[in-house]
Amino acid sequence: MATTIVWFRQDLRVTDNPALILAAKHGEVIPVYIFDENLPSIAELGGSSKWWLHHALKSLNESLGGKLLTFKGDPEKILGSLCDEFDVSGVYWSRMYEAYARERDTKIKQAIKDKDVDAVSVNGSLLWEPMKITKNDGTPYKVYTPYYKNGCLKAPSPRYPEAKPEISFARTRDNLTDKVKLDDMSLLPTISWDTTINKLWNVSEQGAKDKLAVFIKDAITDYNDDRNIPSVKGTSQLSPYLHFGLISPNQAWYAVLDAFDGEMSNNGVYVYLSELGWREFSYYLLFHFESIQTKNFNSKFDSFPWQQNDQHLKAWQTGKTGIPIVDAGMRELYSTGYMHNRVRMIVASFLVKNLLIDWRKGERWFWDCLLDADTASNSAGWQWVAGSGADAAPYFRIFNPVLQGEKFDKQGEYVKKYCPELSQLPNKYIHKPWDAPDIILKQAKIELGVDYPNPIADLKESRVAALDAYKEIK
Repeated sequence: MATTIVWFRQDLRVTDNPALILAAKHGEVIPVYIFDENLPSIAELGGSSKWWLHHALKSLNESLGGKLLTFKGDPEKILGSLCDEFDVSGVYWSRMYEAYARERDTKIKQAIKDKDVDAVSVNGSLLWEPMKITKNDGTPYKVYTPYYKNGCLKAPSPRYPEAKPEISFARTRDNLTDKVKLDDMSLLPTISWDTTINKLWNVSEQGAKDKLAVFIKDAITDYNDDRNIPSVKGTSQLSPYLHFGLISPNQAWYAVLDAFDGEMSNNGVYVYLSELGWREFSYYLLFHFESIQTKNFNSKFDSFPWQQNDQHLKAWQTGKTGIPIVDAGMRELYSTGYMHNRVRMIVASFLVKNLLIDWRKGERWFWDCLLDADTASNSAGWQWVAGSGADAAPYFRIFNPVLQGEKFDKQGEYVKKYCPELSQLPNKYIHKPWDAPDIILKQAKIELGVDYPNPIADLKESRVAALDAYKEIK
C-alpha cells in the first residue's frame, strides 16, 4: 500500500476527522503532530493551552494505539523529510484560518507538491468555511445576525459527522530527526498551578462526548436562561474541546439536532446552535479581517485615551479589585482555566470601561490563562465588549457589575465559592460589601482593605469617565 501522513494540528481526535479519514483511505498512515517553533509571538501558546495540549496529545496517542509521532521544529522541514524517507504519496491536514497559518500552510503545500506528493487540506473545524459565505454582492458580512440567518442557515447544511476510520499504520523508526517524546516537549508547568485543573477536566475525546451528552440531557432545554447563571451547570463547557478539536462542531451540532428530531423550535436548542454560529462568525471575521487580533476593527478607537495603570491591571488579573463578581470570575479563571461566559463579559467590561485599560491587555491575559484560548473567539469577544469590534456592543453599554451580580448570582453562590472571605456576608451585601454597615462587616469577620480589598474604582464615577473618553473619539 501507499504511505500517507496525517498532520494533526487543532483536530486532535480520531472520530469525524476528515483529514484522518482521507489519509486512511489512501494508504498506510503515519500520524504526526509538530510543535511549530517558528510561530509569531502573538500565536505562541499560553500556559493553560500548553497544559491542555499535552493531555490532548496523550489521549490522541492512546486512541491511535501509541502510533502518534511528535516532533518539535519547522513543519515544512519535518514533513519534507518524512515524505522523502518513507516515499509518502500524500499529506493530509485540517485547515487553520489565522493569517500566519494560512501563509505557512500555502508554502508547505507547494513544497510538498514540488516533491510530486499530494498535499490536501480539508475543513475539520468549522460548520461553514468563511470563504464560502458572502453577501449577495460578494463582500463579507460584518454583522452577526444576517451572517448567521442569511448566510449560514441558507447555505448547504454542515457535513454530518463520520465514524472513526479503519487505520493501517505504516512502519517508522524511533530515531527520526526532530522527533521528541511528549514529556520532552515542555508543555506542562514547572510549578503546580494545575493541581485543581487536573481534577476538573477529562482531556480526551470521551471527555468531550461525555460533556456534550450531559449538557443535552440535563441543561439544553433551559439553556437560554441558565447559561447566564454562573453558579449552575447551564453551559456545555465544550469550548476547549472544540478549540483543540477533541470534538468537531459538526458532532455538537448534530448531536443536539438529533436529540430533538432535527427541530430547532426548542428555545434552548435554537440559542445553543446560534452560539455555535457565533464561534463561526469569530472565525469568519478572523479570515476576512486578519488584523482583528491586534488592531481595532473600528479604527476610530485607535485614538481612544486608554490608561496605563499596572497596579489596576494586576488587581484585575489576581481578582483583587474589590468588586466581588469581578474578583470571583478572575479567580475562577486562574484556578480552573475557565470562566463562565456571562462573567467573561462582566470582567472584560470592568477592565475596559471602568478602568479604561486597553482591551488587548485583557485579551493577552485570557490567552495565557484560558484552556479554550482561541485566536478568533478571544479577539472577537474582547472587541465586542470594548465596542471596537464588528457588530459590537455600543460603547455606552457598560455592565454594572453589582447589578449583574444581583441579577445572575442572586444568592451569591458564585461569589462565595471563589471569594470565600465574603461567604458570611448577607446576600443583600454580597455584591457590594462597601455598603454593609460596620456591625454587619464585623459579624462577617471582614475588615475592608484588610480581609477583602476596597474597590479600586468608583463604579459611577468611572462610568462617567468612560463615556467622556468615548465622546473624545466620536
